[in-house]
Amino acid sequence: MFCKLIGVPLQDGASQLGCEMGPSALRVAGLQSALTELGHQVSDLGNVVLPPVSDITHPNAAVRRLPEIVAWTELLTATAYRESAEGMPIFLGGDHAMSAGIVAGLARKAAEKQKPLFVLWLDAHTDFHTLETTDSGNLHGVPVAYFTGRPGFKGYFPELTHAVDPANVCMIGIRSVDPQERAALKESEIIVNDMRAIDENGVGAVLRPFIETVEAAGGLLHVSLDVDFLEPAVAPAVGTTVPGGATFREAHLVMEMLHDSGLVTSLDLVELNPFLDERGRTATLLVDLAASLMGRKVLDRPTRRY
Repeated sequence: MFCKLIGVPLQDGASQLGCEMGPSALRVAGLQSALTELGHQVSDLGNVVLPPVSDITHPNAAVRRLPEIVAWTELLTATAYRESAEGMPIFLGGDHAMSAGIVAGLARKAAEKQKPLFVLWLDAHTDFHTLETTDSGNLHGVPVAYFTGRPGFKGYFPELTHAVDPANVCMIGIRSVDPQERAALKESEIIVNDMRAIDENGVGAVLRPFIETVEAAGGLLHVSLDVDFLEPAVAPAVGTTVPGGATFREAHLVMEMLHDSGLVTSLDLVELNPFLDERGRTATLLVDLAASLMGRKVLDRPTRRY
């Protein structure tokens, strides 16, 4: 597999500063060498650079750093569209606002290939707010609403060329949803698996039907992995911690099953805040998870001394 590493030093969507250092932390933790050792050809394309921003405001006074997020979305839509033409792009974040543009660009390329795009959203949050409904104003909480075509972005965010079908989005690990998002999700076809579903059925049983759906449709699969999908005890480097997340082994099982499916065509690793980490343990875990997605088996796990 030809893998392209694309750094996205974006922290404008979150209230806690530090995510702009995420791409560097993933590189220092050895992502490129881990993938190379698995036999993949890896090219590090460096970091994308935010272009000049336009002056834009929204009636919701809570909305923060809208001009920057709009510029990031435009840039990342173009980048994802271009880099998904061949090989597997792996986007190194950066907060989850980056996925708005990334998935929009992937959806455009998927449409050109005449294939449906599916999105696996591994996160504690649904990120299903619009510019009108967000109370915090933090725009890392809007990407799913944007790329699935919810109203409320027209005239502010770039116009979507191809929205992702909500029925093609599967969320796993959800455990923190605002009332406005909950109401909108009830009217949506998005598949939402909260942590109770994992507790009762096991993460494999939750994931397997979605993999089968993607395979039956001949679809392309984008995986978006937020650090807060994980239990904070094993992955502390995130500014949006929610107790009760996926365990170390549950997360690795998800990645191992995805690798076995052979369906994943793109990946983003988001919300890593090295300023909040402990001796790089979260960055190292994300590298390990990416390696599992790309073929490392449970028997190949390295022994480490912390």
